[in-house]
Amino acid sequence: MKLRVVVEVGSKKAFASALDWPGWSRSGRREAEALEALLAYGPRYAPVANRARVAFNPPARSGEFTVVERLEGGGTTDFGAPGEAARGEDESISASDAKRLTALLKAAWATFDAVAARAAGVELAKGPRGGGRDLDKIVEHVREAELAYLGQLGSRPPDDHAAGGLDTVRNAFVETLTARVQGEPLPNPRTTRKPWPPRYAIRRSAWHTLDHAWEIEDRSA
Repeated sequence: MKLRVVVEVGSKKAFASALDWPGWSRSGRREAEALEALLAYGPRYAPVANRARVAFNPPARSGEFTVVERLEGGGTTDFGAPGEAARGEDESISASDAKRLTALLKAAWATFDAVAARAAGVELAKGPRGGGRDLDKIVEHVREAELAYLGQLGSRPPDDHAAGGLDTVRNAFVETLTARVQGEPLPNPRTTRKPWPPRYAIRRSAWHTLDHAWEIEDRSA
């Protein structure tokens, strides 16, 4: 089975993202390196799919990837995030696709929570120059990013988001996703000039969450 991949290339960095497997996205200096990194992380993504109860077999070679779209990246790409929505992500989502993609997104969130819980009280290894956030700052960074992603979907943060933490933000994210997919009025809408397509919002959120989950794992090993 061929795995659909979108490649986003900036001047300094490239990202390869599996379109049907949100969160499975890796970077490299060039397209070939990004694809090899994506391949290498297949076994690491497998437990996420298993948590979502979605059958997934990691590919054995990069030849199983089919690059269906190449995007011109920009500053966000070079900074270190897949910042462009693919044209295919503008397509409408069926109820079954929405259920599957949301299950994988929730599994990515749950993976982050489990990794963060295991790392509680552990001093995360620093970079060669002493860089790197501590665990509490990573968790807060992920929460702030989810708030921003919720806005990109078209909704304002819930009133109790500060007290409710990540779960409150995530519930609002799923509620907004569901409304966008079903063409219903958005809860707590905001004026967003160019809202993200739901498929891309799912991919971006799952990537960011797993990227930091794997960072915590690597730095607490």
